[in-house]
Amino acid sequence: MLDFDTLVKSSGEWLKGVGPESDVVISTRIRLARNLDRFPFPPQASESIRGEIEAVLRGPVVEVLPEGSLGYVRVDPLNILDRQFLVERQVISREHSEGKGPRGVGIGPQESMSLMVNEEDHLRMQVLRSGMALDDCWAQINQADDALQQKVSFAFSEEFGYLTACPTNVGTGMRVSLMLHLPALVMTKEIQKVFQSMHKMNLAVRGLYGEGSQAMGDFYQVSNQITLGKSEQQIIETMKQVIPDVLEYERRTRREMVRDNRDKLHDKVSRALGILRSARTITSEETMHLLSSLRLGVNLGLVEGIEIPTINELFIHTQPAHLQKVSGGFLESGDRNATRAAHIRAKLGPAASPEQEEA
Repeated sequence: MLDFDTLVKSSGEWLKGVGPESDVVISTRIRLARNLDRFPFPPQASESIRGEIEAVLRGPVVEVLPEGSLGYVRVDPLNILDRQFLVERQVISREHSEGKGPRGVGIGPQESMSLMVNEEDHLRMQVLRSGMALDDCWAQINQADDALQQKVSFAFSEEFGYLTACPTNVGTGMRVSLMLHLPALVMTKEIQKVFQSMHKMNLAVRGLYGEGSQAMGDFYQVSNQITLGKSEQQIIETMKQVIPDVLEYERRTRREMVRDNRDKLHDKVSRALGILRSARTITSEETMHLLSSLRLGVNLGLVEGIEIPTINELFIHTQPAHLQKVSGGFLESGDRNATRAAHIRAKLGPAASPEQEEA
């Protein structure tokens, strides 16, 4: 059984801020959709058939998890708070959390891998790494996919490739997603140009929690839209060609902001830090925006004494389910806001006193 208490006190590898290009790229995720060849897809499967699918896949999923994994847990018996907690950790999707019938998830070490059973497809595998780590993610998930295919038979067509519940995933069944922090492009209103360019290249731009979610804290998930007619390597190469241009655009805009409006930018960052260090109540949305400004300031050398991993963790650890897990149970909105503010103050340290500022 998954130890939620231990999980609450830890952070996934993808939040460490140690991967390549991690000043802009928070994480890389590669996901594969697979279905067993002798069962109907989950949307057409009865609860009893879903139970059979979960029973068939549970063993193979556990066997392919790397050494040191956190284990396998049935999702359907979990309460709403625990399911939302796993969504906030990026271990399961919102669809998996809100689904019906028997379903489960296997979680790899440091939450770098998860295998969801009975999501939209029978199996959704994902690997999540810090920074821009396309090759590492692909190597790990490809190895897991090969290992699983030695144990179960997936629905596959010589003409179309892997068959999936949604036609947009047919082919490789692969989604490559990079979570980008783009505060400078948002502040200068250049972000729409990026969206338009990506759309022309058949790339989707979504919020922090993927499809249907809003962008918070200037975070955007960029992923491929086409899986049919392209190989896995071609999809990865497309991302390798496109994403560096976005990173350079964001970095160039940051440099221009420092050059042209350093005092104004420094003031914005300092105000964000001041509020975070002194607020007694704060909403999740305000927290995300202020942390975004603080993260930008740290990366530009405008703030000292605060590490990027601390800020990355706060983006996740201040979400509603995390706060309630830490507090040991359900909290009303107002209580969550007060608990969030206290947690942030503890992590970032106290605000400077007037005497300290004068010194």
